Amino acid sequence: MSGRLLRIAVIGHANTGKTSLLRTLLRDVGFGEVSDEPGTTREVAAGVLTVAGRPAVELFDTPGLEDSSTLLEVLEQGRTSLRVDGPAMIEAFLSSPRASDGLAQEAKAIRQVLACDVALYVIDARDPVLGRHRDELRILTFCARPVVPVLNFIASPDARTATWRSELARVNMHAAAEFDTVVLEADGEVRLFEKIRSLADAHRATLDALIDERRQERRRLIHASARLIADMLVDAAAFAIETPLHDAGSTEQATDDMRNAIRRREQQCVDDLLRLHRFRPDDAVASPLPVDGGTWGQDLFSIEALEEYGVRGGKGAAAGAMVGLALDVMFGGMSLGAAAALGASIGAAINAGRLPGRQLMRRLRGRAELRANEQTLMLMASRETHLARALLHRGHAAISPARTIDGLSPSEDASPILRLFRRAARHHAWSRLNAGNPALTALSDRGRIDTVEEVASLLIRWIDASIERC
Repeated sequence: MSGRLLRIAVIGHANTGKTSLLRTLLRDVGFGEVSDEPGTTREVAAGVLTVAGRPAVELFDTPGLEDSSTLLEVLEQGRTSLRVDGPAMIEAFLSSPRASDGLAQEAKAIRQVLACDVALYVIDARDPVLGRHRDELRILTFCARPVVPVLNFIASPDARTATWRSELARVNMHAAAEFDTVVLEADGEVRLFEKIRSLADAHRATLDALIDERRQERRRLIHASARLIADMLVDAAAFAIETPLHDAGSTEQATDDMRNAIRRREQQCVDDLLRLHRFRPDDAVASPLPVDGGTWGQDLFSIEALEEYGVRGGKGAAAGAMVGLALDVMFGGMSLGAAAALGASIGAAINAGRLPGRQLMRRLRGRAELRANEQTLMLMASRETHLARALLHRGHAAISPARTIDGLSPSEDASPILRLFRRAARHHAWSRLNAGNPALTALSDRGRIDTVEEVASLLIRWIDASIERC
């Protein structure tokens, strides 16, 4: 790699998304200030991209060009003869009083372009091509620096991408890149770096290394997300509470305790995923994954949640889960499968209005073991995988809820992950949620580690398959 940092100025009209571009490239939701109000950035601000932990690229956010037409007039007035070229016109302007009076914001941006190797000219692709844009492009040609036009907000249905590309070609700017700072696509980021590389050959090795590292980072995020979700699912599947079923009060308390513990564990997974992807706890994800006030807005234990996420099972079976408060019930020596079947049949009876829940609870005798049923575990797997996918597509400049992608469909054959849930259910000590878990030693049990890895491998396939469908 080059021994000198590659310096890139980010320039453009006010409110086109310059700061947003830096936030997304830097993976830093706190960089600068992003607002719908024009002229938010008034001073030059810098951020650094690293490669292998070392600074490699320095990015400069510049004030917006708000009066490019006047600036172009001033530059043209400074042309004393046909032999005066663009850089000389720019230098004459920067040394004139106008650079500090009336056009100070434009002067700051232009000075930064001259101090850099490449300029990124950010365009809001939703805007029509206006005279001010043509003036800005002409001014940039006077700076004698390579320019990469960046078409922002291309995911919007209002984007005029083809129109802008045609206009840029008219002024001989063919190295345009499409990069949405809100709806992040990994290929778009790679293509942006490739465009920069084509104009900064001295820094080719640095940009090659950066592209490779970003690709590896995305794979790492997918794998780490899957492991966080898998660890949570094993905790939930291995969690069990024993209760005397003849005591309705104790059973209701136990089921409430279990519900709350599982809800908290899922919320912890949500928080961990947000942190992993470098988002804030209040970076809410839009429906059907609402995060409201720091907690999941839609209750995990509801028929509507099961239906919305496409978890298979009729309403009767779902109602049976609700009798057990979305928990399977182990009666005496009953097997897990027999208890699940009983739960479904009870649900069908309740759905038909033949067996009130309280009457059922009075009839139950002996002790039982309460567990999260497979429908609930599949729902957790589905919506957390959906969340991970949404975060992979969320730009760090987003100031409104991220666009989630509907139709996440896990493999039609759910048997592999269900077998792993059943394996975990036989090992209570594998769950952090079980009271008296001995010093977390069971969490390092080889069987638990292998199970988490096997669940994660399945989830990685779900995430990869869903990304390929985008």
